[in-house]
Amino acid sequence: MVTFLNGLDLARAFYSEVVAPVVEIPHAACLIGEGSEVLGYDTSRSTDHEWGPRVQIMVVVSEVESVRRAIDNALPISYRGYPTHWFSLAAGQVASHVEVDTAEGWLRRKLPTIPVTDADTAAWLAAPQQHLLQLTAGEVFRDDIGILTRLRDTYEWYPLNIWRWIVASQWHLIGTAEPLLGRAMEIGDHRGARILGGRLCRLIMEMSYLQERRYRPYDKWFGRGFTELSAGAPLGRAIDAALTQDPVIQHDGPLQQALVQLGDRHNTLGISEHVTPAIDDFAVNANDAVRPYPVLNTAAFINAVVEAITDPELRNLPRVGAIDQLTHVDDAMINFSSWPQSIADIYRAKLRNTRDESSGSSE
Repeated sequence: MVTFLNGLDLARAFYSEVVAPVVEIPHAACLIGEGSEVLGYDTSRSTDHEWGPRVQIMVVVSEVESVRRAIDNALPISYRGYPTHWFSLAAGQVASHVEVDTAEGWLRRKLPTIPVTDADTAAWLAAPQQHLLQLTAGEVFRDDIGILTRLRDTYEWYPLNIWRWIVASQWHLIGTAEPLLGRAMEIGDHRGARILGGRLCRLIMEMSYLQERRYRPYDKWFGRGFTELSAGAPLGRAIDAALTQDPVIQHDGPLQQALVQLGDRHNTLGISEHVTPAIDDFAVNANDAVRPYPVLNTAAFINAVVEAITDPELRNLPRVGAIDQLTHVDDAMINFSSWPQSIADIYRAKLRNTRDESSGSSE
């Protein structure tokens, strides 16, 4: 029986011992893209499909075919007990999983939502965090060409104004969900309240990723990744309590405690003026109505962050959120459709509209 070796270590050794000696020209070598091993989350269960010795090799376009042939001819039947050729979902047949391409070509095929050249604001907003994570996670074993390293540095995290806008949008989502929970609890809709409580827990966790400048993985690894955040333990305790207790209306409940922690953590980021987090009854903002549902002062956080955005187009854009906040971003959408590109065009048009409206109002 083969002893399990995590995929990133396997790829590093496979490249060093088998592939690198064959590629005698300047190149980049890495393990990025899809796969739990890129995140370091693979286990022996992962070996049942699309797992084994693999690596991406990136060269200039004129060398792609010759390098591909040289590697194919040099591959042993197995490496450290694992076959070097196995069924490929992409190819629909047994194949080597040493991918040889240009850096630009590989990125356009595998991560089409991420521009290889300079990304505008709309492109950033339409780039799924899962794709951004696939580019920036994993490991680069060698990069003589430099393109891959440059792109990973570029997309390490959102530009400041975009980060601010996404954070403001996340506060908006939290603020919108909070009073719904109180209303469901008040009318005895326990099932609905549990659903809404779970949604708030997820929104809090999503904000934690944003606050710690970490792209969040898709749902399979969302909870696992959260445990690696500095907020994972303290916020996790409050979230666990909220998920396991029956919802009740209280100002010091686990959800409220988590939200106050989230507000305190926001103030350490330096992306807006300081806002003191406070739990109070929900002000409806109509007819001076106030309902006895304990909510965080999310509006104050939104206003502070938006005020700090220096790009007027982005500052005036309604806080609907980036693609991950706006949609479900599942595999069918981001890998097998042109929806992200279409959404980028919509963002672009909306940003242009805010610019035109702002110009018109100043005349």
